[in-house]
Amino acid sequence: MLSMQNISMVYRAGLVETHALRDFSLEVAEGDFVSVTGPSGSGKTTFLNIAGLLESFTSGRYELDGRDVSGLSDSESSAVRNEKIGFVFQSFNLIPDLNLFDNVDVPLRYRGFNSAERKKRIDRVLETVGLASRMKHLPSQLSGGQQQRVAIARALAGEPRFLLADEPTGNLDSQMALSVMELISEINRNGTTIIMVTHDPVLAEMASRNVHILDGRVSNGFEDVPLAQVASA
Repeated sequence: MLSMQNISMVYRAGLVETHALRDFSLEVAEGDFVSVTGPSGSGKTTFLNIAGLLESFTSGRYELDGRDVSGLSDSESSAVRNEKIGFVFQSFNLIPDLNLFDNVDVPLRYRGFNSAERKKRIDRVLETVGLASRMKHLPSQLSGGQQQRVAIARALAGEPRFLLADEPTGNLDSQMALSVMELISEINRNGTTIIMVTHDPVLAEMASRNVHILDGRVSNGFEDVPLAQVASA
């Protein structure tokens, strides 16, 4: 479903070059739940941005759902992103003046769904995340964990082929984090492919695979191994 071959990303500022990714290669199959770990500055966020077509790259080849997306224009990237990819970020990015229903509705309006289709999708995803009874509440009336559930519902409303999550529990206490992770795991069991960046090895163990990034590359020996081995290495 996702195939990156020898991806490199170089940021240039004057004469200074920063190599965020170096010959980065990764395969993610449909239905996978992949956790991505690594130290700060290792390239995790750059990888996630490229995977989500939020950022271009310097060299290499990227195929998404069987399509080469390496040379897409901004408008073409946006179309693929809106159709196939859902995003969940550490900061919930909810609009404070809109209730839950309207927060989930915003991206559906951009995609041009009619009102009946939007309502059907919003009702379904808010039910999935356990917040159907609070759809008229504002984000400020919810706990952090509930706000993240709304963010997940918003991502799911577009029925993405895969979900990208960047530290989705980073702003939550341990109990709320576990609740959100259980929801993400359930979404994966229902067929959505998930790639999640996390710094927490305990939460990363809930994924079916781990990819450890070091110095812009998948670290040899760390892909598809138990997180306990990664932590002790």
